[in-house]
Parts: sequence; structure tokens; C-alpha cells
Amino acid sequence: MKKTFADRLVEAVKAKGNPICVGLDPRLNQIPSYIKRKALEGKDVSPMAAAADSILEFNKGIIDAVADIVPVVKPQIAFYEIFGYEGVRAYEETLKYAKEKGLITIADAKRNDIGSTATAYAQAFLGEVEMFEDENEVISPIFDADSITLNAYLGIDGIKPFITEAQNYDKGMFILVKTSNPSSGDLQDLEMKDDSKIYEIMGYLVDSWGANEISDSGYSSVGAVVGATYPEQAATLRKIMPNSIFLVPGYGAQGGGAKDVAPCFNDDGLGAVVNSSRGIIFAYEKLDGFDETSYAEAAAQAAKNMRDDLASIF
Repeated sequence: MKKTFADRLVEAVKAKGNPICVGLDPRLNQIPSYIKRKALEGKDVSPMAAAADSILEFNKGIIDAVADIVPVVKPQIAFYEIFGYEGVRAYEETLKYAKEKGLITIADAKRNDIGSTATAYAQAFLGEVEMFEDENEVISPIFDADSITLNAYLGIDGIKPFITEAQNYDKGMFILVKTSNPSSGDLQDLEMKDDSKIYEIMGYLVDSWGANEISDSGYSSVGAVVGATYPEQAATLRKIMPNSIFLVPGYGAQGGGAKDVAPCFNDDGLGAVVNSSRGIIFAYEKLDGFDETSYAEAAAQAAKNMRDDLASIF
């Protein structure tokens, strides 16, 4: 029997002994200069291609450094799309390389649409795409991520196509519920007539959408994005969504610490993966004893430091 995304994620967290997700959000100006110089070598290299090649080499170094430490990586597509089709190539190859190294992948794309458009997004990131017909038919995965982040503002119409692809290919999703940014409360904290908050209503919806996807692990492949910067709300949402895996942004650079993420976990110590992006991939800029030539080693050390910090809450 095939394992669901939730099963595979829980197993990966248990195997690595920590719930860390490394956000692969490369900023070209912070990528070591020697990587960029190498990418620019040659007569016919376009700036966009060189940028994409720099990102890909940088990412491979980070992935190699953390693959034995953490269970999950999450490339944010905006940092790739900024370089056009070359950047999208780097995104696709980053996902592929991470999977080859045994890591669970989350495509941080926050897609949001309905009908055939949502289906197209779902096929591109989670499923397969049929090309041509008859004897020339080709069926191929494109990004082939293990999971994707989604915005559910359009309701179930925007989520159902992703659930369908997730069921067909044992993939998963993380739906925005309570985000870590300061202005999230402008909408998410609004009170309804029954005194419930919008983020609570979204939590109940996510719980219902994933109710039929709960697997042997006890968790659903329909997860939720719940920020580390709002621990009280996270505690409420943990009760509302006991079977949902939380993707938890806001640790580190945004101010969240181990105590802040603790409410995101269930009593079994599972149920959440905690993301850190800049604090790990650009750790060489802040950790003593490292420079740009040892950026990968610095990332590994930062991941270990985060692992030890999170271990304090269990």
C-alpha cells in the first residue's frame, strides 16, 4: 500500500529527529561572489542564465549540507520567477535535486484560483501533464513537488483540484490559515457575530477538507500554514485541527523562537514542521568562524543549532 504525503512527512521527521524545514529563498546579492563569478564565465552567458545557475549551485550546496540533518526543504518560487524562464528552470532543478537527496519538498507558491486554472496549477506542481495525443502522447511530471502552499480565499473551489491531484499522486498541501506577518490580523483576526475569528473559521474549513485524507500516521495530507509569531492563536488552531500538519513560518528572522512554536505541535511531539530560511541559508553572514567560502558548512551548523533549540520544547 502506498504511503500518503502525511505518512512520508511524519516518517522523515522521526528519522531525522527534528521538524526543521529549510526555506530555499536565494537572494542573488547574498550568494557568494565566487559562485556568481563562475556562472558568468563564458562568452554567451546571459545575465538571467548566470543568475539562475548561481542560484542552482548555491542551492545544491545548501541541500548537500543539510540533507542528513533536516527532513524538509521549501523553495519560495518568487525568488526564482524574478529571473524569468531561467529562474523557473533553476526552481524545477532545485526541487528535483532535493528529492534525489531524499528530502521532502514543499513548493512555496501560494496558488489560488478555481476550475480549470486551479487544475492546471495542481497538475504542474503535484501531478502530471498530458502532452500531445495518440501515438505521440507524453505524460510527464513538471515540478513534481511533494506538496504546495495554497491560498484558500476562493473556498473549496480553489482547493478541490489540488486535493484530487494529491490523492492521485500521494502529494500534500499547506493552506494559509494564520500567517506570521504583522498585518495578518487586518483580515484574519476579524470577529464574526458569534465572536469567532476568521482564522478560526479557516481552520475549521481546513479540518473538514482534510477529514477524508487522514492516513495511518494519524495526520491528513491537507495541512495548514500557522505562523510562529502568534502562539496563542496557534494553540487555538491546534485544537481545531488536531489531524493537520502545520507548516510554521516566522521562526528566527521574523522573531519566533522555540517556545513560540511549541503550541503548533500535538502531545506526541508531531504535527508541525518549522521553517527557517535566511537564518540557515545565509548563516555564513552571522555565525562566527564562517565566510562565503564556507556558506554550506555555516548552513549545516545553523540547522544543528535550530535542531538543538527545538529539542528544548519536547
